[in-house]
Amino acid sequence: MILAGCTALAAGGILWQVMARQPEPASGEGSSRIRVDVVHQDGSTTSREYVTDDPVLGDLLVKEGLISGEEGSMGLFVTEVDGETVDYEKNGSWWKLSIDGEDAPSGVDSTPVEDGTIYTWTYTVD
Repeated sequence: MILAGCTALAAGGILWQVMARQPEPASGEGSSRIRVDVVHQDGSTTSREYVTDDPVLGDLLVKEGLISGEEGSMGLFVTEVDGETVDYEKNGSWWKLSIDGEDAPSGVDSTPVEDGTIYTWTYTVD
């Protein structure tokens, strides 16, 4: 009986440590919690949550290492998301950005971060 109590106490302590390490909700004016989903070429999906004060999605995702690309006259052309690279010239592949299920009306480097929004990158082939 004592052993069972010690095990429960130890498990509770581990649970508390795990819970204490999870990110706290955004605090302060302008803080946003967002989710970014990535639909890979093979159809698998990964998701990440961010709490940020960054006002622009592109700045956040480049800083976090989720996306990279090439700067051009129209802004950042995203060529890599979550470690997966596209090559439009080779096979017509590109990354499509959606916001809450709708095609993004602008590029990632001019897309505002909005609290509660789900942004999705989808590997796309024309």
